[in-house]
Amino acid sequence: MANRAIIIVLDSFGVGETPDANEYGDVGSNTLEGIYNNTSLNIPNMKRLGLYNIQGLNIDEKEESPIGIFGKAAEKTKGKNSPVGHWEIAGFIKDEPFKTYYQGFPKELLDEISRRAGIKGFICNEKGSGTDFLKQYGEESIEKNMPIVYTSADSVFQIAMHEDILPVPELYKLCKIARRVIDEQGYGIGTVIARPFIGDCSENFTRTYNRRDYEAADFGTTMLDVFQENNKKVLAIGKIEDLFTGRGINRAIHTNGNADGIEKTIEAIKNSTEDLIFTNLVDFDMLYGHRNNIEGYARALEEFDQKLPEIMDALKEDDILILTADHGNDPSTPSTDHSREYIPILAYGKNLKSNVDLGIRETYADISATILDIFGFEKLTGTSFKEEIM
Repeated sequence: MANRAIIIVLDSFGVGETPDANEYGDVGSNTLEGIYNNTSLNIPNMKRLGLYNIQGLNIDEKEESPIGIFGKAAEKTKGKNSPVGHWEIAGFIKDEPFKTYYQGFPKELLDEISRRAGIKGFICNEKGSGTDFLKQYGEESIEKNMPIVYTSADSVFQIAMHEDILPVPELYKLCKIARRVIDEQGYGIGTVIARPFIGDCSENFTRTYNRRDYEAADFGTTMLDVFQENNKKVLAIGKIEDLFTGRGINRAIHTNGNADGIEKTIEAIKNSTEDLIFTNLVDFDMLYGHRNNIEGYARALEEFDQKLPEIMDALKEDDILILTADHGNDPSTPSTDHSREYIPILAYGKNLKSNVDLGIRETYADISATILDIFGFEKLTGTSFKEEIM
């Protein structure tokens, strides 16, 4: 039996295209292999858990006797972004996809947000890379005192503004107004994202860790809700609180990147009293996947892997640790967007079985189904693998 669960999401760490990848323009995407095949990658601790033994991976470094539990899961939700990925991990599968606006957002939407917020308007309104748009529009945004608005392959409404021109709290207020207008008028956009940046010219504009996500709140019951209803406590680390709009969460800790998130997680494993610790490590996606930075992604994986023994040693005898992802973002492809991929499932516990191949799971929700089963609660959806690992 386990009395505490720790889920760590390595944001965007996919392990190969899903059968429906062609519907998303992601045929050939494989975040892990894309990194492994294009640079050096030394992650012995995840390897020991069984990462390279996951079915379908063409990596000739299989572990003979993995100490962990390993497998991969497909996504049932129609989408490939962080909110729906995390929701599905937690047991909610969204039937209708969010809307995308590849040609830019309607003028009437931007006009209404501007009117309510008391600003002159927005610039850009295109689909593409946020870092490219900072170079292209950052100086104009400062000169005109107008935010940059843009989208991507996902259903996102992103607002970028220099922190010295529009203070971060005011940018958050603007994003909340945008969220309210989008919801009231039925535009069906999944996430409004505040993207503050700093710097004094287009060559050194840099996005900060003051990013904040404002999700659509119309998702159904998740594992977090079930925990709260049964007097169990949930600790959210990183952007988890934003992804679940604060629902089902007893305590939240926002972080400044992977290193901070890892340290906060280790501290929580050692000292916290919550029954579920749910962490997102965002740098894999934000700093490396979206920027096609293979070297950076590889080094970030190595840095996490170096801390993994400390994470595992901190576990109590009846803890279960699950490492996973929420989608892919293969930095070796021309695309800078998320990719429709399987996510890894690596599980470990001092009282759990070792060298267990979970195979290919039909949904991310098998993770929450297992945790709820372990705690004696009824699953929401998915298939528990409790009997296979305990």
